[in-house]
Amino acid sequence: MINVLFAAKTERWNTYETPLRTAFAEQDLEVDLRTEFPPEDVDYIVYAPNGDLHDFTPFTRCKAVLNLWAGVEDVVGNQTLSQPLARMVDYGLTQGMVEWVTGHTLRHHLGMDQHILGQDGEWRSFVPPLAEDRRVTILGLGTLGLACAKALIGLGFPVTGWSRTAKDIEGITCLNGPDGLREAVSTADVLILLLPNTAATENTVDSQALADMPEGAFIINPGRGPLIDDDALLMALDSGHIAHATLDVFRIEPLPADHPYWSHPRVTVTPHIASETRPSSASRVIAENIRRGQSGEPFLHLVDRGAGY
Repeated sequence: MINVLFAAKTERWNTYETPLRTAFAEQDLEVDLRTEFPPEDVDYIVYAPNGDLHDFTPFTRCKAVLNLWAGVEDVVGNQTLSQPLARMVDYGLTQGMVEWVTGHTLRHHLGMDQHILGQDGEWRSFVPPLAEDRRVTILGLGTLGLACAKALIGLGFPVTGWSRTAKDIEGITCLNGPDGLREAVSTADVLILLLPNTAATENTVDSQALADMPEGAFIINPGRGPLIDDDALLMALDSGHIAHATLDVFRIEPLPADHPYWSHPRVTVTPHIASETRPSSASRVIAENIRRGQSGEPFLHLVDRGAGY
């Protein structure tokens, strides 16, 4: 019997219990799944960082901690965590991100707000450029960034991608390093942020990056709030240099009611919905990793502690 501890808030247990049991059965895994175990009896931990578990020291036989979320910034620095840590990469999360990013990119590209918000009897003649004439830059070429890039390329957008390490991906102009970042943002008619939240990525979009962007560019951030210097972005929006920012993530969530983003006419706030882990598909990823652990195979989606993701 494999003992699996579900360490997350009660509402997550209510959502995940049945999909997890189904996924374990599909893998022919004999699992005892509970929200409480003696720590020394636990083989795997299914984990959400906003739960009550913060000390991993007592879990002496635990083979892996399996994160329910893509982001691991709230757990990767935990000094008691000696077990392998896997982040969540699943089809549902990726597809949800692709749909959200594609939808908002097309919204800005086509100028939909002029028609959706402008129902005042004025006949507005606006013909957008074709996708081939609207340059998109994606900062972050991990699983989510790459999936979004492929979808946008399929619609005809020229896509530049920037990553901290060098990559060579067919159909994408790949850049890296500080000089590459400056070049990447300088051609971004639409800038999409899908970097992880680390000390190295905080304020990637600062006043210099914003100044380097083309006049009238759009910013879409479904990645992490600290990627953007908020004060610098507000100044760029006020001046009109940045035409609009669609923001799904923030340094403080929920976004405080008095934050200037709420009332700014050039900002769209969405409540961290760009991509949510889907219990059915995420449970299959967790079950597959437990199967791998029991079979002595490498775990999927292991976190690089040094890089922070």
